[in-house]
Amino acid sequence: MSLWLLNHFSTFTLAVITVGGTVVLAVAGSVLLRRRYPSLAQGEHNDMVGVTLGMFGAIYGIILAFVIVTLWTQVEQTQTIVASEATDAALIARDAAAFPPPVHARLDSAMSGYVHAVVEDQWPRMREGNPSYGATETHLRAAYQALQAYDPKDEREQVFYEQAVGHLDDVATQRRARITMARQELPALLQVLAFGGALVLVPLTFLYGLRERRVQMLFVASVAALVGFSLLLVVVLDRPFAGDLDVSPAPYREGALAQYWVK
Repeated sequence: MSLWLLNHFSTFTLAVITVGGTVVLAVAGSVLLRRRYPSLAQGEHNDMVGVTLGMFGAIYGIILAFVIVTLWTQVEQTQTIVASEATDAALIARDAAAFPPPVHARLDSAMSGYVHAVVEDQWPRMREGNPSYGATETHLRAAYQALQAYDPKDEREQVFYEQAVGHLDDVATQRRARITMARQELPALLQVLAFGGALVLVPLTFLYGLRERRVQMLFVASVAALVGFSLLLVVVLDRPFAGDLDVSPAPYREGALAQYWVK
């Protein structure tokens, strides 16, 4: 569901829906409850409600903070993985120049096909939450075959050969980590705690009675807005390859890899 929302609506639209919708529903619920039970405005139960609201708010705040920090850390890790994979691919492209023309051409062709497959095939699949190895596996295997079939002729080539093999192994490792990140999502239990907690916290604010209606509406709306914005962050950060704030494939088009995109 979160993938569909992120891929079909802008972050601004989601903010309006999530934050604005939460505030409107909260204010409407508070008004209806106040009309149904006018005695709530007297604040007779404010002591009990205040303690309950404070305790639950603290627990829920800790849960939300943990979820958001965890998701933000995953996004940063994903960006690091993407940058590392692109860097290793660029280093292979540079090292290939040290080999004879036939080997250089094979390795260069394999890396060109690899970065194009990552950006043009894997990235759209990752946005949909359905990544696969197939598009890049052929080109990665071709790069391995080009290196495995070559025997370095001198010490200089041996140094570049070992570096190229090491970087190619790193590319395969980072690719697996990137695809794993594209498949991950917030565990169901944490989703229940994050979204279910909002269904408990916001209605609790309705029970805190204030004589001035505008003040109470402001109180309810502010809590609802904070909760709505926090839930928006959970939705946006849960999928690092989807939405307006997604991890960009730009590193695969820059530096030494830019040569593969010149037409």
